[in-house]
Amino acid sequence: MRIALSQLTTGPDPVRNLADVREQAHRAAGAGASLVAFPEATMACFGTPLAPLAEPLDGPWATEVRRIAEEAGIVVVAGMFTPAPDGKVANTLLATGPGVEASYDKIHLYDAFGFAESTSVAAGSKVVTIDVEDLRIGLAICYDVRFPELFRAHADAGAQLTLLPASWGDGPGKLDHWELLIRARALDATLWVAAVDQADPLASGRQAPPKAPAGIGHSAVIGPDGTVRARLESAPGLLIAEVDAAEVDAVRATVPVLANRRL
Repeated sequence: MRIALSQLTTGPDPVRNLADVREQAHRAAGAGASLVAFPEATMACFGTPLAPLAEPLDGPWATEVRRIAEEAGIVVVAGMFTPAPDGKVANTLLATGPGVEASYDKIHLYDAFGFAESTSVAAGSKVVTIDVEDLRIGLAICYDVRFPELFRAHADAGAQLTLLPASWGDGPGKLDHWELLIRARALDATLWVAAVDQADPLASGRQAPPKAPAGIGHSAVIGPDGTVRARLESAPGLLIAEVDAAEVDAVRATVPVLANRRL
């Protein structure tokens, strides 16, 4: 199956960000992709007050994403914020398009490197997979990548691919962490990992919000053997890649780490 990763820099205005989603979804469909994934916080970048702009899954923003997916004839996965109890929001992935309607709330919140996502975001609790054509896909968000048990839960649920939208925080060593972790998670669960980050704001000609994870780019598609199959640098771009479910079976037959687990 052909997939697309849209590495872009979103701003604080959800309506303006939808214009980028529409343009990139049509480009991905024109390139023959069955699915296009956008970064975490596609709705609005971090550094924006989240509670005032959060909308339910049947609200105007999500409804427009559904319309875009229908227009383009492609599955769209995009990061948004939905209302949660106690004035918080959920960091949500919306997955919508032909034969698909699902959402995932980020389980592991980014309370690290001086940032405290949990002050404004409520954690999710459910492992979510979707089926696109003959591929089962697990959904994860950004900081989830540091927790291999989620990716193995996707594999246990039959997934051959995990989608990982992110808005990765910059800083010393963070690019090394990103590249190491996305490859390690592919090996841990012997599945494909498609990791789509926000583009580096500076490479997009924008200033990064202060003290907020704004993205560093370097989106990539990793094979189930841990090898990098396609990648971008820091600037905005649309990455197109082929994902073969048969490779997952072949790697798991050679390196049966899931079958050999003892804990």
